[in-house]
Amino acid sequence: MSLIERLQFGGPLVADGATGANLQAMGLPAGTPPEVWVMEQPERVYDLHRRFVEAGSDIILSCSFGANPFRLHEPGYTDRLTEINRRAAELARHAADESDREVFVAGSMGPTGMMLQPLGTLTVDDVAGPYLAQAYALAEGGADFLLLETFFALDEAGAALEGISREVGLPVVVTFSYDRGLRTMMGVRPEQMVEAIAAYGVAGIGANCGTTLENMEQIVEVLAAHTDLPIWAKPNAGIPEGEPPRYLVGPEQMASFALRYIGAGAKIVGGCCGTTPEHVEAIARAVKNRVAPQKS
Repeated sequence: MSLIERLQFGGPLVADGATGANLQAMGLPAGTPPEVWVMEQPERVYDLHRRFVEAGSDIILSCSFGANPFRLHEPGYTDRLTEINRRAAELARHAADESDREVFVAGSMGPTGMMLQPLGTLTVDDVAGPYLAQAYALAEGGADFLLLETFFALDEAGAALEGISREVGLPVVVTFSYDRGLRTMMGVRPEQMVEAIAAYGVAGIGANCGTTLENMEQIVEVLAAHTDLPIWAKPNAGIPEGEPPRYLVGPEQMASFALRYIGAGAKIVGGCCGTTPEHVEAIARAVKNRVAPQKS
């Protein structure tokens, strides 16, 4: 069964949790991009995927969020982006295929971290080309769909979509990060995001990261009021405190809010920063009592 069919005809899906924070707990040095471990410690990246699958995730994200030329500047890796993205998808695909359930692989694609003209220096073509290359590599590695996540600017998301719409052939889900209440850091409201992004024919939209669990519920409500597209809700495990940051929301509270998001209209729920396999296990148990469709 394809992702589109599951979203249309199946129950809610459970996504995975954090990548970077969990890899740091497994030994990734602070400040090291997680994508480096795709090549240097692939068994640990695979192990994190496996743990999320065992916890009940229906969707796992490839470790490729920052695998673009704008974010990954580590010596020896800037000229290996195609290889890194392909390998990241392959590691997630391997973990998904080992499950006796249908588990989908999302090819994770994060923002550039820069601004387009006139506020910045990037042009649409500067952005579109690298996203197209990343999308092709993720597709080659076995991603079931592409996930543009943690975006905050409509022009950048639009440029990325212009790139990956060039015959890649995979469904695309787009999620923005609302870290200013019901606005992104660039002032984009959920209803503005729906109007702009739905026009690209995406398979789903939503929000990830952000601020509080309560704020995510409001965002889901606004999105549901403005679209019939499947809605993705993947919040942080609360607002971090201290240094290094600690996320204090526990698994049962995350699970409780996941049910609230579904009640508000979400079709896919999971967790972002600070969300562990234990959080995901509680979410999966609450959402579906550990029952999921078998592979077709």
